[in-house]
Amino acid sequence: MQILSIYFLIFLAVVATVNYILPQRLRPYWLLISGFAFYASYKAEYLIVILIGIMISYTAGMMISRNPDKGKLIMSVTIVILVLSLVYFKYIGMIGSTISSAVKLVKGASDFSLESIIVPLGISYYLLQMIGYVVDVYRNKIEACSSLVNYALFVSFFPTVVSGPIERAGNMIPQYEKLTGFDEDSIRRGILQIIWGFFLKMVVADRIGVLVSTVNSNPSAYEGTVVFIIALLYSFQIYTDFGGYSSIAVGSARVLGIKVMDNFNSPFLAKSVSETWRRWHISLSTWFRDYIYIPLGGNRKGQARKYINLLITFFVSGLWHGAAWTFAIWGLINGLFQVIGMILMPARNKVVEIFHIDREAFSHKLLKTVFTFLLFSFAVVFFGKDTFDQSIMILKNIWKFTPWVLTDGTFYTLGLDRPDFNLMMLGLMLMIIADILNYKGYDLPGIISKQSLWIRWCIYIGALVLISVCGVWGHGYNAANFIYVQF
Repeated sequence: MQILSIYFLIFLAVVATVNYILPQRLRPYWLLISGFAFYASYKAEYLIVILIGIMISYTAGMMISRNPDKGKLIMSVTIVILVLSLVYFKYIGMIGSTISSAVKLVKGASDFSLESIIVPLGISYYLLQMIGYVVDVYRNKIEACSSLVNYALFVSFFPTVVSGPIERAGNMIPQYEKLTGFDEDSIRRGILQIIWGFFLKMVVADRIGVLVSTVNSNPSAYEGTVVFIIALLYSFQIYTDFGGYSSIAVGSARVLGIKVMDNFNSPFLAKSVSETWRRWHISLSTWFRDYIYIPLGGNRKGQARKYINLLITFFVSGLWHGAAWTFAIWGLINGLFQVIGMILMPARNKVVEIFHIDREAFSHKLLKTVFTFLLFSFAVVFFGKDTFDQSIMILKNIWKFTPWVLTDGTFYTLGLDRPDFNLMMLGLMLMIIADILNYKGYDLPGIISKQSLWIRWCIYIGALVLISVCGVWGHGYNAANFIYVQF
């Protein structure tokens, strides 16, 4: 079932209606059945994998609770099983090609191969939730969930099972135990977030995607300012694509009376790389912080160890995103940016002191924001590329100065005509304005949801008409192709 479809909206409406009609004690069962039905709509065989994972992690939690003296062993074995299952489904092809390349490098030829396996949808997300649950039970942060239904619902909740946010059992399971009744304000906010998600994906992200695909499919044919602008737009594509999905997921959960964590918080207004990662894919960033970075020692074992821990964490984060070494390089680059920033901090402070730079000045903040975005966009050149050489070619071609392409119509030859290109830019401007307001603390969904009925419905209808008329549709379009769903 494509999340960007009328079928999903009908499904959500039916699930929500029945959910509020049913007695509270039956709602978890209904939401669980709905989650399994939604997941099976992609491919029924996927259910087997998620059900096995649920039983393993649920049983592990109960065993740790009943046998605390053996808790570390049980936790370790469970994590190994879950991680190996992820490696088997997601990385076996990458491992095979890496071994083959190594053998070819030594012997000059290789016939070694490991066939890639179809990756169960959402496995990278729900396995992290399972691991987080088992670790939290071991750490006594939460009690083991006694209800298999509530735990299974935590893993398979349909708004989040395919592509997050990656939630914590401590936040979700208590909500399932006491599901609230009909809350008009929650539903209003949820509808607004769903509409915003559709707008980001269908009006903005998919238009940018046309330009990015044109250049990335033939990187040797483009150079200079075109490549530079496309690299910047690629960052916006990833943000509006995944931010759109996350907004739909969070909004759908709100319609059902469930509060799921926000996954983005104006990341491109950050003034440092480290701040960007506190605002970008928050559920994943905090997961890696709590379950990899801190267990490695975090910043508790000296500066050198802190830097190594950061690099390891970002390397693993890169590989989590995709079974290709280009993803690992992307992760390492982001880690290196943070390490370099920390190393240079004393020198930067000295420069500020010597030249009496006002760090609160608008110009200084703007410069830091722009520079941080440029660093992010540089790293993104490696994100999702098939080969390292492709990324290097793009970086080589980016340096030629060709400013005339900004005015000679070149960008209208990359797959979008002038009206579509202008609509894309308008969508970007609206997104940036919304992010600035959010950054300054304005709760736009809350503000809109408190307006009078006719104003709200004018906004709803206007937004839906805009999406219907201006969304990217047509032959070959697949609304299911969210970038982060592939991970």
